[in-house]
Amino acid sequence: MRRGSLLISGGRIIDPYQGVDMVGDLLIVEGKVTWLGAPGLAPSQQGYSVLPARGMVVSPGFIDLHCHLREPGFEGKETVATGTKAAARGGFTTICCMPNTAPPVDSPAIVEYIKNKAVKEGVVRVLPIGCITKGQRGEELVEMRELAEAGVVAFSDDGKPVANSQLMQRALEYSCLFDLPIIDHCEDTSLTEGGVMNEGSLAVRLGLRGMPAAAEVTIVGRDIALAQLAQGRLHIAHVSTAASVELIRRAKEKRLKVTAEVTPHHLTLTEERVIGYDTSAKVNPPLRTEKDTEALLQGLKEGVIDAIATDHAPHTTQDKACEFDLAAFGISGLETALGVLLSLVYQGRLDLVTLVSKLTAEPARIVGGNKNKERGTSSYPYPLPPSLFPIPDGLGTLKVGAPGDVTVFDPNLEWVVNTDLFASKGKNNPWAGCWLRGKVMATMVGGEVVYKDDAIRIEAGAKATHG
Repeated sequence: MRRGSLLISGGRIIDPYQGVDMVGDLLIVEGKVTWLGAPGLAPSQQGYSVLPARGMVVSPGFIDLHCHLREPGFEGKETVATGTKAAARGGFTTICCMPNTAPPVDSPAIVEYIKNKAVKEGVVRVLPIGCITKGQRGEELVEMRELAEAGVVAFSDDGKPVANSQLMQRALEYSCLFDLPIIDHCEDTSLTEGGVMNEGSLAVRLGLRGMPAAAEVTIVGRDIALAQLAQGRLHIAHVSTAASVELIRRAKEKRLKVTAEVTPHHLTLTEERVIGYDTSAKVNPPLRTEKDTEALLQGLKEGVIDAIATDHAPHTTQDKACEFDLAAFGISGLETALGVLLSLVYQGRLDLVTLVSKLTAEPARIVGGNKNKERGTSSYPYPLPPSLFPIPDGLGTLKVGAPGDVTVFDPNLEWVVNTDLFASKGKNNPWAGCWLRGKVMATMVGGEVVYKDDAIRIEAGAKATHG
């Protein structure tokens, strides 16, 4: 559907940034939110269309801080085109793509390549993340100013930790100049070499080499200390251990510029999922224990962990259809994220408004920088530096004037995960064949409908009746 005037009618509108939770209507005109209010009171518009949303949730478009689009270099796993289509089906309107491509995103030319691809072939907003070190070799910093000017929203060597502490300190110092976060994959590889799952009694029983929690915790602790020394912006990727949550909690109590993310799979699955040598559950960091998942969830609810990110990591069938030791790490998770996360809501372990916030307003603050000085209200219990509060160009909210980035989902619809129907090339998903409750029904980017479930009807014409 082309951009125009669209009234989303009768849904439960949840916008944590504005503190909005109401049944109402949302009007988008020429790509921007122009009105939000009680049902039937929207200003008269000529020729608008109506999307009936009764019984559904209407939220700001989801923002994914951490995904892998694989292009350039690994187009057999994913492309910008297929990855953004998968994002739209998952309700994500903005995605931040990691730089471990071939060649890696360590020069302005590669940044421009991705941006151009996204404009020509993508259906959602794509924000590139640049490397920290040249070639992700951990030896020399990239030209960070050049990459910042080219449009990266963060720096990361994701998939590879920055082992050299001096380099990490320098990167964090430079982050102050550009007000862009340094995202680190926290893993002491000397402790995880050859490991394929969480270290513990289950790994011993299965005859698999373990990856200890200490491998993550030691680097999280180091990076927080370096962030304090450099006064830089540190974002910790895919937190997986209880001890890491405690370190991040202490950092926030000191008001350090530290943020963190957690994935749907680390919140909902444990190492037990590996029983049977199911390679779809092989991820890095590995699935941990129930104690860890409980600590992650508590950290999320308290605001210690700021956002939920998918770490969408698509692979070919050959990458996964092999012995567990040889299989690639990663889950193709964009299209199942919402249904998986809603299981926590239905279990009474997480409230819906908090969930929406962790997918919208909170990630928007992390990539926001100082582009917009307006401050929103937040229930966040730890004082954050002012630079982490603004939302760039209104992303992550449905306030008037913001881009018409909207996700409409049915929280009660039950569906079976069929990976054959994925838009993503990656079919490696541990929920394949499982029933999930809660499904994205429509996704809009800048007022344009980029995904619509077959069950949704959009009624054309100014005289169209509300849902």
